[in-house]
Amino acid sequence: MSSSKLKNLSTIGQLKPEAPDPNERAGLLRSAIERLQDARIPSLSLVSRFDLAYNAAHAAALAALRAHGYRSENRFIVFQCLEHTVGFTAEQWRLLDQAHRKRNLAEYEGDLDVTSGFVDELIEQVAVLIGVVEKLP
Repeated sequence: MSSSKLKNLSTIGQLKPEAPDPNERAGLLRSAIERLQDARIPSLSLVSRFDLAYNAAHAAALAALRAHGYRSENRFIVFQCLEHTVGFTAEQWRLLDQAHRKRNLAEYEGDLDVTSGFVDELIEQVAVLIGVVEKLP
């Protein structure tokens, strides 16, 4: 992965260097896995499934960033860094960015526009992300 890109983001203040904490990373992954399992429960509302899948994605992406010794308070940056922390393509992390935008519209404007197809695609992508993050050293 591209540690020079992460270092550059740190230099401009988008990331904060912080020693990796195996317990924190394990907790974030556990949270991601549990939320993803719940997001797959078809009897939950679509909004709940989306919220669970989105938060699972964020926890997994943050675990990847923390494994590389960085932290960010900006959720968008956490997703954008997946290109450098786990080798995600732009197409892969942009789906998570799209979920982030939808989440922001819901949180700040009360407008959540998601379909079951989008939520299913998000769940699949989060499962891939968790699998990759679990393999990080």
